[in-house]
Amino acid sequence: MISGASDPLEVDRLDIDTLPRGAVSRLRVTLASDAMGDPVRVPVIVARGPHDGPVVGLTAAIHGNEVNGLPVVHQVLRNLDLARLRGAVVGVPVLNVPGFHAHQRGYADGSDLNRVMPGRPQGAAAPVYAHRLLDRVLRPLAFLVDLHTASFGRVNSLYVRADLTDPVTAALARLQPAQILVHNKGADGTLRSAAATMGLHAITVEVGNPLRFQKSLIRTSVEGIENVLVHLGVVPGEILESEEDPVVCRHSYWLYTDRGGLLEVFPGVTDTVRRGEVVARLTNIYGDVLTEYRAPEDGVVVGKSTNPVSPMGARILHLGIVGEP
Repeated sequence: MISGASDPLEVDRLDIDTLPRGAVSRLRVTLASDAMGDPVRVPVIVARGPHDGPVVGLTAAIHGNEVNGLPVVHQVLRNLDLARLRGAVVGVPVLNVPGFHAHQRGYADGSDLNRVMPGRPQGAAAPVYAHRLLDRVLRPLAFLVDLHTASFGRVNSLYVRADLTDPVTAALARLQPAQILVHNKGADGTLRSAAATMGLHAITVEVGNPLRFQKSLIRTSVEGIENVLVHLGVVPGEILESEEDPVVCRHSYWLYTDRGGLLEVFPGVTDTVRRGEVVARLTNIYGDVLTEYRAPEDGVVVGKSTNPVSPMGARILHLGIVGEP
């Protein structure tokens, strides 16, 4: 059980070998400095067991407005029995510190940190910050669960993105009590793809919607991560089986508007749609129907837009195409 509070240790990088065994260490890792010259530090919590074993990382809020992952990280760490822990669990509740403070998705300059990975050691602020995140915080990890949510004006199912053709990451993905699993090898620029290049086995878990705590999804996500810890031998216990099997998608993509107007999206998340089915309607500012959008093929709704104010090129819905990869 992890409880109590202690002043975090300020360090320049995470070095697990220097931390005490059978204890929890709270750190602040310096990655940058702001316009006042004050340091920008990432909070890190390390639970290190008395025995050697895998190092598993839990990260959240690489997009500053995606906060459901914070209590997931806290609860997993709080539930650990340190005396029986093998290896270490590293929790980073907020990756994007400037974005978190500003209640915004992007970094301080508006850049998407999950599109500039692995960054570079010199240059613009966001790529340098991304490079230092990987080098100074995430390098010691062997496994990674990266927690996200939908962004402003959108909602998500509880779903996992992972390379389902890789047996290790596929196993981690299938341990999650998710509604949907989406096969995705990882686009260039994402934390997951950069982690894989570094040799980490990483999955992305999408936990609901932005700027809110959704208790049921948080609880379910904690169960999935604890399944991973049991599976990897980090903690003893039994794997909790899901009541329902997830829908598996061999790939997915977004539908976009081809003009601006007021958008209404009809199906809900996890609903199945058929090819040719009307999934959305766009009207102009006078209430006239401009166009209807139809599903280009059969699929399942992974996520959708909830913002009716839609310029040309706005997202409509995230369509998963059902099937094993």
